[in-house]
Amino acid sequence: MADSDFEQVVSDYHAALSVFFSGDPEPAKRFYSNRDDASLGNPFGPVATGWKQVEQTMERAASNYRDGEASGFARLAEYATPDLRYIVEVERYKAKVGGGEHVVPVALRVTTIFRPEDGTWKIVHRHADPITSVQQAESVVQR
Repeated sequence: MADSDFEQVVSDYHAALSVFFSGDPEPAKRFYSNRDDASLGNPFGPVATGWKQVEQTMERAASNYRDGEASGFARLAEYATPDLRYIVEVERYKAKVGGGEHVVPVALRVTTIFRPEDGTWKIVHRHADPITSVQQAESVVQR
């Protein structure tokens, strides 16, 4: 598949994320592999494995957002082979988060891994967390 095909998939996925941050996971789900080795690590819980768990995790995560939209994607790194591609980005969006009453800015550090499936690129793994700046060593200590 051509590089332009991949970039179109990423662009379309970014548009789906804007909908996700409004609370609707359905458009973003279409970009994920439905296979048993799909995985998702999001800021709200442990890694989900297998399409069924990934789907449930996406629904739960989207329910944490309201009235949101994506506001930018900064690509920091990428790598490509014919069988696998990944991108590392900082995703920025605005949304009401959890029980919050105000739309607030949010940034996530995200690694997304794609592979070709059925003639298009599908997400086989995504990891997102809120670490976008240097952290103190003690920040990894569980209390």
